Amino acid sequence: MDRSGRIFAILLVLGVVLQSAVATTYVVGDSFGWAVPNNSSTYSDWVSGKTFMVGDILTFNFVTDEHDVLEVTKESYEGCKSTNNISSLITTGPANVNLSSTGEHYYICTVGRHCQNSQKLSLNVSASSTSSPSPSSGPTSQTTPPPPSSSGSFVFANVFVSVLSIVLCILV
Repeated sequence: MDRSGRIFAILLVLGVVLQSAVATTYVVGDSFGWAVPNNSSTYSDWVSGKTFMVGDILTFNFVTDEHDVLEVTKESYEGCKSTNNISSLITTGPANVNLSSTGEHYYICTVGRHCQNSQKLSLNVSASSTSSPSPSSGPTSQTTPPPPSSSGSFVFANVFVSVLSIVLCILV
């Protein structure tokens, strides 16, 4: 195999490895965002077909003082109660929540009757292929601005271009 063939093979392998290590950012509700939905299945429909992994990030897009986000137990989720919370109340939007543990996660909006009107989210988080399962201590919440949409792809592209540049500098 000539030199350019070896470079291509190395970059292909690096690309596959790096792609598997990149977390995915999900914008809750996609373009609808985190708001009171028109029907009770909006957020369960949004979750359907998605695989959430430890290390992924949920971005809750909402207007500060109109909505909030609170992770709660299953019982509090089902009863729309802000008791038995797992994380601190997030009141500033948009907000990112890092999924740092496996298992079921439950989120509600505590403003008015928003939760009773189906502004609540339930999802299951699986262990990532690049990390071992974490204890069920709940996710770490942040109120930083959301990353660009498709940030997993964006991060992967940046890492790939950086690695490509380094490899080319070494080999050329």
